[in-house]
Amino acid sequence: MVVEFSQGKIIATLHEVVIKLACHSGITLQAQVDALQLIGRGANVIVANGAECKWSVKLDNENQLTEISAQIGVAIE
Repeated sequence: MVVEFSQGKIIATLHEVVIKLACHSGITLQAQVDALQLIGRGANVIVANGAECKWSVKLDNENQLTEISAQIGVAIE
């Protein structure tokens, strides 16, 4: 499943999430579903907190977060 947002696009599967940022540097963030946290309540942020890396990306709206939550099976906090 692909979700477009203002900073690029998110590719979500049952096992991982890949975020491709729309910039000239070609930045790609990737994380296994087990390392992800979805924060709602107006924040609308995907947080990856793995053994050796941490990153977060703010989405445009809660609908995008809800779509990703349904695809990867991680509840929104």
